[in-house]
Amino acid sequence: MAEQQKFVPFVPPEKSVAELTAASVILGVVLGVIMTAANTYAGLYAGMTVTASIPAAVISMGILRGLLGRGTILENNVVQTIASAGESLAAGIIFTIPALVILGIWADFHFWTVTIIAISGGLLGVLFMIPLRRTLIIEEKELVYPEGLACAQVLEVGETKGSGIVYIFSALGVGAMFKAWVSALGIVKGAVEGAWTAGRTVFYFGCDMSVLLLGIGYIVGMNIAVLVFIGGAIGWIVGIPIYGAIRGMPAAGSLVDSAYEVWSTQIRYMGVGAMIVGGLWSIIKIRSGIAKGLRDALFGREHLEKGPIPRTDQDLKQRIVLLLTLVTIVAVFGIYLSLTKSVGITVVSTFSMVIAGFFFVAVSSYIVGLVGSSNNPISGMTICTILFASALLLLAGMRGTEGILAALGVAGVVCCAAATAGDISQDLKTGYLVGATPRRQQFSQILGVVIPAFIIAPVLSVLQKAYGIGSNELPAPQATLFASIARGMFTEATLPWIMVEIGALVGVALVIIDEFLKRTGSGFRAHIMPVAVGIYLPLGLAVPILIGGLIQKMVRMAARKRGDQDAAVHRGILFGSGLIAGEAIMGIIVAFLIVGGVGLPLNIFSGFRFLGGWFHNFTSLVVFAAAIIALIIVSMRREADRG
Repeated sequence: MAEQQKFVPFVPPEKSVAELTAASVILGVVLGVIMTAANTYAGLYAGMTVTASIPAAVISMGILRGLLGRGTILENNVVQTIASAGESLAAGIIFTIPALVILGIWADFHFWTVTIIAISGGLLGVLFMIPLRRTLIIEEKELVYPEGLACAQVLEVGETKGSGIVYIFSALGVGAMFKAWVSALGIVKGAVEGAWTAGRTVFYFGCDMSVLLLGIGYIVGMNIAVLVFIGGAIGWIVGIPIYGAIRGMPAAGSLVDSAYEVWSTQIRYMGVGAMIVGGLWSIIKIRSGIAKGLRDALFGREHLEKGPIPRTDQDLKQRIVLLLTLVTIVAVFGIYLSLTKSVGITVVSTFSMVIAGFFFVAVSSYIVGLVGSSNNPISGMTICTILFASALLLLAGMRGTEGILAALGVAGVVCCAAATAGDISQDLKTGYLVGATPRRQQFSQILGVVIPAFIIAPVLSVLQKAYGIGSNELPAPQATLFASIARGMFTEATLPWIMVEIGALVGVALVIIDEFLKRTGSGFRAHIMPVAVGIYLPLGLAVPILIGGLIQKMVRMAARKRGDQDAAVHRGILFGSGLIAGEAIMGIIVAFLIVGGVGLPLNIFSGFRFLGGWFHNFTSLVVFAAAIIALIIVSMRREADRG
C-alpha cells in the first residue's frame, strides 16, 4: 500500500515568516474591542452572534497589505485570531450575566465581577483546549471546522487577490445610517407589526426593520434561517392562537401587547424544553469523540516523534498552561466568594465550574468541528451547567439569592469557556492549514480574551440604561431564559412546566426528523438549537433573518449558473458582516447619547403623521427593501474584488 501523502500547510514548517508582530497584535486588539462591543449588542438583540474571523482577516489584509504595503499571511492570521476571541467572549457573558439584572439582584453591571468572569472563562476555554488540539484539529479527520477552513481559504486567496475590504466598510456606513434612521431620527420604524382577533384568540405577525438581522440571516445561511423562523412560527403562529383559543387572551393595551404577554409568560418556555433536549442530544451524539479527547487530555498521548518538534506543532509549554489554569481557578474562587459571601457555596460553585467547564470545552471544540460555530449548542450546554450546579447547590442546602448568584456565576464562566473553545478550535484549524505556530496563536487568543473583556461591562451598563436589557428593544433571550430557570430552581416561583414539557416533545420530534434527514442524505437538516432560539425570540426578529437566509440561497443558485458561486457568497458575507457591525456600533452610540440626556428618537418624520400610521409603515418597508436590494446587488456584481 502506498504511503499516504503528508499534509503540507501553505507556509511549510521549515519556513520562517513574520507572525506575532507589533502591527498584528495592535490591529488585532483594536478590531477585537470593536467586534466585542458590536457582538454584545447583536447578541442581546438577536440572540445570536456571528464569527468575526473572516471580516477581521479581510480588514487585516486590507490594512496591512493594502495601506501599509506589508503583512504576511501569518500576521493576518494572528489578527483574526485576536479579533475573533472577543466575539466569543461577548456571547458567553451576554447569554448569562444579564440574568442578574433581569432578576433585580443587580441594579447595574459590576465592572470587576463581569470582567473577571469574562477573563476567567475565556482563559479556561483556551487552556482546556490546548491538550485537545492535536487530537481534534489534526487526527480527527471527520472534524472539518467549516469556519476555520473558510477563513484559511480567505487568507490564502488574499495573498494574491484583493481582500474585499470595500464591501465591509461600505456596509458599515449603510448599517450605521439605517440604525440612525430607526433609533435616532425615527424615519424608519423599529418594527412593522400587527395583530388580529379570531374568536377568543389573536393572530400576530411582524417584521423588525433591521439590517443587522438581515446580515445574520445571510451569514448563517438558509438552513439555519429557516429553522429560526420555524421556531418563531411554532411559538407565535401556532402556539399563541392555540393558547388563546383554550384559555383566552389577557387584557392588555392592544392586541399586539396581548400577544406579547402570552408569549413572554407562557409560550417562550417551550424553548427551554427544546434547548434541554438539544444540549443532551448533542452530548450523546459525540460521546465517543469526547471520551477520546478527555483521555488524551488527562493521560497524555503517544503522538510525538522523537526529536525536535516542528514549528507548526508547538503548543504553549505545559507548565505555563498549568500555572495559568491554577491562577484562573483561584480568581474564579475569589469572585464566587465575593458574590456569595459563603466559603461553602464558593467551594461547591468552583468545583462545579471546573468539572462542567472542562467537559463542555471538549464538547464545544468537538461540535464546532462537525457542524460549525453557528450550530454550536452553547445555550443547551449552559442550561445543563445551570441544572448541574443548581443540583449540587441545592443538595448543599443553598437557597434564595445566594444560590442564584452561585449558579449564574458558574454558568457565566462555563459559557465563556465553551464559546471561546469553539472559537479557538476554528482559529487553530485555520492556523494548521496556513502553517501558523500553535503556541503563538494560543498566546494571541489569550490577548484577545483579556483585553476586550474590559469593555463588556461598560457597554452592558450603557445598553441597560438606554434600552433596558430584556425589553423589546434588547430581548436578551438566553439571559431571560436563564433568569427564569434560576428563579424557578432557588425560589418559590414556578416555571410553566407544561410549556417546558411541550417544548421537550418538540425537541424529541426534531431529533427524529433530523436523524431521518441525515440518513436520507438530505442537504437540509433539522437542528434543534436554531428552532429553540426561534421560539424564544420575538417573531419580528426571525423574519429578517429568514429573508437574509433566502437571499443567500438565491445568490448561491444564480451565481452557480455563471460559475462564481463562492465569490458571490463571499461578497455577500463581507457586506452582511459590515451591516451587522454598522448597526450594532450605531446602536451603542445612540445608547451613549440617550444616557447622556439627548432625547431620542427625534421623530423628524412626525410631520407626516396626518397621512396615518400606514404611511410610516410603508416608507419603513421601502427603506428596508432598499437594503435587501443592495445586499443582492453586491453579492451578484461581476467585477473583480478590490480592497
